[in-house]
Amino acid sequence: MAGAYVRTGGVLVLMCCVLAIGADALEPSGWVRAHATFYGGSDASGTMGGACGYGNLYAQGYGTRTAALSTALFGDGASCGQCYKLVCDRKTDKTWCKPGVSVTITATNFCPPNWDLPSDNGGWCNPPRPHFDMAQPAWEKIGVYRGGIIPVIYQRVPCVKKGGVRFTISGHDYFLLVLPTNVAAAGSVRAMDIIASKSGGDWMSMTRNWGANWQRGGYLNGQTLSFRLTITDGQTIVFSNIVRSSWTFGQTFASNLQFK
Repeated sequence: MAGAYVRTGGVLVLMCCVLAIGADALEPSGWVRAHATFYGGSDASGTMGGACGYGNLYAQGYGTRTAALSTALFGDGASCGQCYKLVCDRKTDKTWCKPGVSVTITATNFCPPNWDLPSDNGGWCNPPRPHFDMAQPAWEKIGVYRGGIIPVIYQRVPCVKKGGVRFTISGHDYFLLVLPTNVAAAGSVRAMDIIASKSGGDWMSMTRNWGANWQRGGYLNGQTLSFRLTITDGQTIVFSNIVRSSWTFGQTFASNLQFK
């Protein structure tokens, strides 16, 4: 199904796609204990980029409510885009916890292990510890700055996003790299498939390259592209002809469809 494109701020928006949902939406998980530190400065400028590949988190809509996850949570990038609600555990530490508040963050980065330090004294992200290294503005919603590290309880929650799912095209000839962003509900992508207009109409599977980026080999230049996205709660949406045949590397295409 073809659609009309509208340009908004350099992003091409496709106004027609195909929706196919085949699973129940993500429900909040139970509460789990962990710890949280912070990084990136008071304006979170030091959190840009990161192991999920989202680049400028302000421009992508993730803002300052983000965190880097420890190995136990990151899943080699499979958790990129997931959302977590955190509360500082005042039963464990009343000194550095702010009462009666919570913050919801999106996973955008990886907090690597530090094997030179013990897990309970500086090696906070060492396996098997669940740990959140949060953007400082997000951390300060629930913790007192001088504390540095706080005990938290967290739960995975559905992501709430404005607008539709977006796709950024990069790579080079014979190597296509696609970054889905602004994914609501489960937030993280379990599988991605592609159809090119000259490929015979068959879905071709893509594989995770790094972080939230998915790849496909072959010469796909000059072809209209469709994507089938399955997120980790099982919902699937087909974005038919989302990328027009005149696409170039570096462009972002936005749909008007979103996961529920």
